[in-house]
Amino acid sequence: MSGSSLFVPPHRFRRGVALTLVFGGVLATGGIAGSWGDEARNSARNPPRSAAGSDLANAAATADRQAVEDAAAHASAAGQSGSQAAEEVVSRSGDRWSAVYSEREYEDVRQTLDGWYVGVGLWVGSGADGRIDVTRARPGSPAERAGIRAGDRLLSVDDTPADGMPVTEIVARLRGDGQDARAGSSVDLVLRRDGRTWRETLHRARLAAESVTDEREADGTTVIRVRSFTKGSGDEVRHAVTRARGGSGVLLDLRGNSGGLVSEAVTAASAFLDGGLVATYDVRGEERSLYARKGAVDTRTPLVVLVDSGTMSSAELLTGALQDRGRAVVVGTRTFGKGSVQMPEELPDGSVAELTVGHYRTPSGRAVDGRGITPDLVARERAVERAGTVLTGLGGGS
Repeated sequence: MSGSSLFVPPHRFRRGVALTLVFGGVLATGGIAGSWGDEARNSARNPPRSAAGSDLANAAATADRQAVEDAAAHASAAGQSGSQAAEEVVSRSGDRWSAVYSEREYEDVRQTLDGWYVGVGLWVGSGADGRIDVTRARPGSPAERAGIRAGDRLLSVDDTPADGMPVTEIVARLRGDGQDARAGSSVDLVLRRDGRTWRETLHRARLAAESVTDEREADGTTVIRVRSFTKGSGDEVRHAVTRARGGSGVLLDLRGNSGGLVSEAVTAASAFLDGGLVATYDVRGEERSLYARKGAVDTRTPLVVLVDSGTMSSAELLTGALQDRGRAVVVGTRTFGKGSVQMPEELPDGSVAELTVGHYRTPSGRAVDGRGITPDLVARERAVERAGTVLTGLGGGS
């Protein structure tokens, strides 16, 4: 049974737009904080043309910042929706990663990147027959306090049948949309356990995202799962690696990781790499570099990285660094292929345009955007089991 936590992008992201969570970009943190602004704005007008990455600059069309701003300003002056006008310009650009969001939506993203979300604390999974089951109720959450537990079957959310609905849709409904996404708002669930069906009304709360978890298996392997790179998750990975020392190996599970803050992915890389290049990126036609910090936690314990088609953006950056630097064996399926960099730009009406300003590459110079990362061992079935076999072969098991 596959599972999903409640920590996923807000409801609107199901349209396929990345925004900062999927890969806010190397510049995202600085952009939100007000630094690197001029550099990113200039590069939006003049797409990057570095010698090492000119083909990458042409890999996807980008929305021109000035055109987006002008459209929004003209519409606002005419008493129309500036954000809708800007969104139309972005749509015409053909760049699927650039997008325009309302002030409220963007605030939701910033909150998520800070490691918080509004929800009820349920993890759910779908079985082969399409039924939706609870896989976990987070301790202390509204769901746990209501007595919901793993194994309960979820029949409906706000009177919408759950069976056959994608897990991502279930999660979005549990989190709510618009006014419903606020702490204190309610969601009605119908559940079943041991033949008993009952209705439960839960009130959403502001919860800390559990983006990193780790567990020591009986054979000495430590499984570190990173669901996304939010504020502080890089250090959480480092702490997990510290706890893993002395074991037989580390399985770093990045499956379904939609990305996040690049600075956190670089910090995570620093747990395994003692300095050196993590990635390069281009801005204003110039190539810049990201380096792991010195003093790695562990550079010797056998390491396998588990990925799939849901491994995106900064998670791909981390994967590519560990693979290129020879620190890990990558197992799973080809990753998503999101290697572009977006920069937030506030529009006159308070909405925010996320515009593509560049692309990144792995230490060996591989482009990721539109290509993804190919595992060293492709495993579509029994990926975890095969990853364990690889660890054993690396000396990580007996």
